[in-house]
Amino acid sequence: MHTVPLLGRGDFSEWRDAARALAAAGISPREVEWRIGDLGDELFEADPPDLPKPDPPAPPLTVPPAFLPLAEAVVCHTEPGRFHLLYRLLWRLQSDRRLLELTADKDVAWARLLAKNVHRDSHKMTAFVRFKEIAGGTEGRRRFFAWFEPSHFVVARTAPFFRRRFADMDWIIATPKGTASWDGESLIFDTRPGADPGHGDPTDDLWRTYYASIFNPARLKLKAMQAEMPKKYWRNLPEADLIPELIANAEANVRAMAERAASDPPLFHYRLQDAAGTEAQIVPAAAGTIEALRAEARHCTRCPLHCTATQTVFGEGPQDARVMMVGEQPGDQEDLASRPFVGPAGKVFDAVLKEAGLPRDTLYLTNAVKHFKYVPRGKRRIHQKPSQGEIEHCRWWLAKEVALVRPRLIVALGATAVYALSGERKPLSQLRGRPIAMEGDVVLYPTIHPSYLLRLPDETERRRQHALFIEDMQMIRHLGETMEGMQKAG
Repeated sequence: MHTVPLLGRGDFSEWRDAARALAAAGISPREVEWRIGDLGDELFEADPPDLPKPDPPAPPLTVPPAFLPLAEAVVCHTEPGRFHLLYRLLWRLQSDRRLLELTADKDVAWARLLAKNVHRDSHKMTAFVRFKEIAGGTEGRRRFFAWFEPSHFVVARTAPFFRRRFADMDWIIATPKGTASWDGESLIFDTRPGADPGHGDPTDDLWRTYYASIFNPARLKLKAMQAEMPKKYWRNLPEADLIPELIANAEANVRAMAERAASDPPLFHYRLQDAAGTEAQIVPAAAGTIEALRAEARHCTRCPLHCTATQTVFGEGPQDARVMMVGEQPGDQEDLASRPFVGPAGKVFDAVLKEAGLPRDTLYLTNAVKHFKYVPRGKRRIHQKPSQGEIEHCRWWLAKEVALVRPRLIVALGATAVYALSGERKPLSQLRGRPIAMEGDVVLYPTIHPSYLLRLPDETERRRQHALFIEDMQMIRHLGETMEGMQKAG
C-alpha cells in the first residue's frame, strides 16, 4: 500500500503530479491511500514514497480533453474520497477512452456531481462577495476587504473573475478555505484559513436600499429564492437583514400595488397634458386646417381612453397628400411623443417605405383611434386592441381628417383601420391587396399593419411577409402616381 499525503485545498497540480508518478509506476487504485492532512502533519515532512519502475516502462499517460477540466473542478470539492475517485477514473481511462461519455457509470456520475457542486459554489462567490473599504490604500488606488464562506475550495479558481472585474482597486477576499489578494500587479493566493475582522462601512446601507428597491413581492417564491440565495450566505450579506420583513409584508405590498395600478396614471401624464394645452393656446391655427383640428383633438373626451392615455396622438403630414396611411392606434412611444409611427413598428414601417421608394414626408399618417389603449404590467404598458365602441367614437375624427386632406388613395394598415374606414369586417387575408372603391372616387387599399411583422415568431415567415409588405407599398406608390397622372390629364 502506498500512502500519498496531500494538502487537499484545491491545488490541482499536487494531485496531478502524484497521480502521474503512481500511474507511470503501474500502481493500481487498490494499492494507493490518499491522505489529506495539514501543513504541520509529520506525514508531510516525510520524503515522498520511492515508487518502483515498471519493466517494461509504462506507456505515457493520455486522457481525453474533457477529463482535465473535470478533475480541476473535483479537486476543489471537500469530499474526502475525491482524490481516490479521480485516480480510479484516470486508471480506467487508459483502457477505455470513452469512459466519460458513460453518464450512467457510477464513477463518472459521482465526479460530475462533485464538479457541479464546485461550479455552483464558485458562481455563488461571484454573486455574494461584498467588498468593504479599508485603510491602507496607495495613492490613486483604494483598498477593499471581503469575507466569504464557501462550501468548497473555490477561491483560487474564482479570484481571476474579481481581478478582471475590479482591476482598478486593491482587494483581499478572505475565507475559511484560503485567501486571495490583488494589488494591481499580482494575484496572490494563500491556502491558510483567513479571518473575518467583522467591520462594516457605509456601502452596507446602499446594498440594503438597492435590494429593497428591486424586491418584487408579487413574484416572491420562497423556495426558489432560497435555492438561489441559500441561508448560509445571509449572515455575510448586509441586505439579508431586510429579507424576513420583506417576506412577511409581501402579501400586503402586493395588494397595495394592485390598488395603485388601478387608479394611478403615469407620473408624466399631467405634465404632458399641461404642455399640450399650453402649446395649443400659444400657437393658434386657422379654421378649416389640420392644425386647427389637431388642436381641437387635444381635448377629446369622446371615449374613456383619454382618462389613461398621456395625450391625443393626431395625424401628421401634408394637408394635400395624395396618399393617407391609417393604422390602428398609437403605441407606447407614440403616446409619449404625440406622433404616429415612431415606435418599433414605426421603424419597420420607415424601412419598408424606403425600400419601396415611398417618401414618408409625402404621406399623411394617422390612426383609426387617437388614444393609446393599454394594460399596465409593472412598469410596462402592454398594447390592448381597441373595442368596436372606441373605434366608432374616433370615426368622427378620422372622417374630419379625410375630408380636410382629401386623399385619392387611403391605405388601411390592419383590420381595425379597414373597419373604421369601410365598416368591412371580413378577415384581412381576404381583403389584403384588393383595392376597394369608396365615395368620391377614393380608393381604399387594405394591407397588414407593420407591427404584424414584429409578432411573427418564425423567421422564414417573417421574411416572406416583409417582402410582401414591400410589394404592397410599391403597388401603393404605383397607384398614387397613376391617379396623379390621370388627375393632371383630366
